[in-house]
Amino acid sequence: MGDSVRLFSIRSDDYAQFRPTYPDSLFDWLADQCPQTQRALDVAAGSGQATLPLLARFDSVIACDASLDQLTGHSNWRSAQRFAAQAERLPLRDGLANLMVIAQALHWFATPAFFSEAKRVLAPDGLFCAWCYSLLRIEPSLDAVIARLHGETLSGYWPQGRASVDAGYRDIKAPFETIAPPEFATEAQWNLHQMLGYLRTWSAVKEWQHIHGRDPIAELEPELMRLWGVPERQRRIRWPLHFLAGYPGR
Repeated sequence: MGDSVRLFSIRSDDYAQFRPTYPDSLFDWLADQCPQTQRALDVAAGSGQATLPLLARFDSVIACDASLDQLTGHSNWRSAQRFAAQAERLPLRDGLANLMVIAQALHWFATPAFFSEAKRVLAPDGLFCAWCYSLLRIEPSLDAVIARLHGETLSGYWPQGRASVDAGYRDIKAPFETIAPPEFATEAQWNLHQMLGYLRTWSAVKEWQHIHGRDPIAELEPELMRLWGVPERQRRIRWPLHFLAGYPGR
């Protein structure tokens, strides 16, 4: 867990600016699956991409993250209760939450200890839902360059757990019966600058840059610009979401 804190806490502003937001339809579905909507818990909340939509659908929302830096400075979600804690040791009473979500973070702590803690904190009919997304999709020529960056240039620089994201969490075995949510995807309309900013939030990019002293995204920029066309042109970016969900207390 310490490595993930080091990698992500240093750039919460970049995450808030360049990470995609999740579709409203996902949060509508989550609320509909919960018999009670009194309290939702966002574990590894980061910059609040999942916390904010939950505030509109639950009476109260709790957001926690191992990095205190991630939880500060976000004035637009002050109504959420926020605290720093390890996912495996949540300072919350038994059966508190009707919903627990983990957005793009379960691979950091998908351990028996965490799943036991999730079951303890959730109400008996509470819903557990973790999701992730891997490579973005734009169009084939751009996708091929980004796939080469991901799988070749950055091979060996991804932190432990990234393989689970690339597998869509299919390699994580939950100690409860899982359910299959509907298909959801997150989308954005981005220009080239925004897309490059997103690539620079990748943990492996930071690690590669630290070791080599160069920016691997800058080295790819001419090729990406040639394929993109006018840099200000907005393109549709799509990330399919992959889920691990169920009711641990049932």
